[in-house]
Amino acid sequence: MWLHARRTVVIAALVLGSLLLAPNPGGGPDSSRKAKAHNAQVHEAPLQPGPFGFADVRRLAQERAGHDFRPPPDTLPAELAKLSYDQYRDIRFRPESALWRGQALFEVQFFHRGASSKQRVNIFEVTDEGVRPLTYNRASFAFGHLLKPPRVPADLGFAGFRVHYPLQSAAYKDELITFLGASYFRVLGRNQYYGLSARGLAIDTGAPSGEEFPTFTDFWLLRPGPHDRTLTVFALLDSKSVAGAYQFQIRPGATTQVEVHSALYPRRAIAKLGVAPLTSMFFYGEDGGRHFDDYRPQVHDSDGLMTQTGHGQWIWRPLTNPRELRVNRFIDDNPRGFGLIQRERAFVHYEDVEAHYEARPSYWVEPLENWGRGGVELVEIPSDEEIHDNIVAYWVPQQAVTAGKPLYFAYLLSAFAQASHWPPGGRVVATRSGNPSVGDNKGHFGPGARRILVDFAGGELDGLDRSQPVLAQTTAANGQVEALTVQRVPESGAWRVAFVATPKTRKPVDLQCYLTLHGEVLTETWVYQWTP
Repeated sequence: MWLHARRTVVIAALVLGSLLLAPNPGGGPDSSRKAKAHNAQVHEAPLQPGPFGFADVRRLAQERAGHDFRPPPDTLPAELAKLSYDQYRDIRFRPESALWRGQALFEVQFFHRGASSKQRVNIFEVTDEGVRPLTYNRASFAFGHLLKPPRVPADLGFAGFRVHYPLQSAAYKDELITFLGASYFRVLGRNQYYGLSARGLAIDTGAPSGEEFPTFTDFWLLRPGPHDRTLTVFALLDSKSVAGAYQFQIRPGATTQVEVHSALYPRRAIAKLGVAPLTSMFFYGEDGGRHFDDYRPQVHDSDGLMTQTGHGQWIWRPLTNPRELRVNRFIDDNPRGFGLIQRERAFVHYEDVEAHYEARPSYWVEPLENWGRGGVELVEIPSDEEIHDNIVAYWVPQQAVTAGKPLYFAYLLSAFAQASHWPPGGRVVATRSGNPSVGDNKGHFGPGARRILVDFAGGELDGLDRSQPVLAQTTAANGQVEALTVQRVPESGAWRVAFVATPKTRKPVDLQCYLTLHGEVLTETWVYQWTP
């Protein structure tokens, strides 16, 4: 069970690289379900009687953007504010008190406020009869042996909620999606464990000025029918810079999909807007670099950034845990998708019987309209502990974000374990690097040289005889590639590209590589940044 958003470390140092990849907002549809409001209140904005849907949430967001930001309440009774981590974790919602218990495939449980989850969110249920607030009831919670039931006000409210659904079997309803903390939410497909997170919006991530964290302040849950397999949730987002309306349509399965429509109303100009942000953890992997005294071969929730450009090119960028903050933007027009992916799926790669990193989901973002020109930005933050989310990826539109000019974005977020169509051809299955003087292919290379090995597999590659003239197309910005070889590895069946890269200066070296046969591209493009 996820109890709070991981703390993100922000480092002031900045290393900026630039490569390939793109949006401009398009319109989001008003998808609504009719319901009559019975004097429901959203902060100071009353809901008028009549149909309630996404258009109403957009109106509330636009009205809220018309005045200064008012932080949501986070004041708590002392006995809740001072809870330890273990005490707070011991508070459990009673399943028998779940919303829609025994009435639908979906059920909703709520998070208690306390400790690091102090902020109150307003939660409403939307039915054909109207809109009603969901109120706190102490009897719905078990407080465990570490804490006596606290004396709290009747209007304490909730910190967030989670949706349950019979994802694995009909006998038990598993956690499907969780909304808790700022604008974070996490979603699962079948046979997956919680890992990375999605967010509603990111503002000035990785900037020296510091990051702003918008927050979901209000949610509306549309009551599903007894056999409905789609759940709709509306949300109101707010921060110093922007107010926004969100619609989430959640469709569970082996790949769980969340269709997101957002309307943003900026209060001021925003230097860097991060659309559809994904947040993950990469501690260390199979590649060289930073070493930690740990028995596990690898530790990460995601091991690469994958993108498909507007021109259809697939790109794979292995993640790193750098020694200083790295920010890279991949420029594009109308991207077809991007995501943080977990490709290593065998237990032997992790040997962790509790964390189950091999079962962490991958998230893929697919725009539902043209996003125009911009770039997918990847932020990699140094981390000495696996408890921190140190990887962030999001779309940055080139279009200036100015006060009073609305923006609209719609996309499909997919949570999956395996998906052969992302990408459909050969893909990178391993990246390794090390001292060029180690191994059988020793040589004399320039200062700072490094030997790099990239393994490709999948698609047409798997059916090619080792005698086929497969070629590696490589480029190196600020570097020189030498001793390049391509061969099929009999033991694994993968096609291995090996070369030595020598930097021209002490600045980062940006490398690219993909495989071809008789001029036909067989694989995605491997993109790698290495700092001498």
